[in-house]
Amino acid sequence: MAKGRSRRGDAAPAPPAPSDSDRIIDAALACIARQGWRRLSLADIAAEAGLPILRVYRLFPSKPAILCGFFRRTDETVLAAPLEGEPDERPRDRVFDLLMRRFDALQPYRATLDVLARELPTDPLAALAAGAGLLRSMRWMLEAAGISGEGLGGAVAVKLTAAAYLATLRVWRRDESPDLAPTMAALDRRLRGIERWYGTGRRRSPDEATART
Repeated sequence: MAKGRSRRGDAAPAPPAPSDSDRIIDAALACIARQGWRRLSLADIAAEAGLPILRVYRLFPSKPAILCGFFRRTDETVLAAPLEGEPDERPRDRVFDLLMRRFDALQPYRATLDVLARELPTDPLAALAAGAGLLRSMRWMLEAAGISGEGLGGAVAVKLTAAAYLATLRVWRRDESPDLAPTMAALDRRLRGIERWYGTGRRRSPDEATART
């Protein structure tokens, strides 16, 4: 047998099965795209996920909780890879890169987000929970870009970034271009208008951060 060839019977390891949390989130997203947010019940989500409703209750006690779980999962996707770039690049550029990663991660869920954009405003409690989840997400995006979300200035930067993201999201939902050029242009324009809140300091390297602790 030639070197480098797999022996008969060898097989690549199977990908890990999705967690129950992921199954519930994916089921909710599919149901929202198909039947909307207002008519969706937790029983519908449990049936779509193929899980007992008690399991859904233990992990996500409400529809807004599932929505916030989706936000958190998107955050983890964005933050999983190190942010490349020069230490002295503008903070705005790092925020731009992270938010474009976020739009890339959301590409499979366009239909769901279209429904949520229409129907969430009619559900005040869900809209409030989603707004709080979005602010948490934007704070993590800024922290990953080396911009503090603490204090009054940080809180303003988080809220302005959330507003810039939501405005760009409306462009992204209509953007059918292969390279998302209109989305990138809209995001760049919005971030230029608020970059004074990001400061001008360079991002510390991991070695520098460790040396200061």
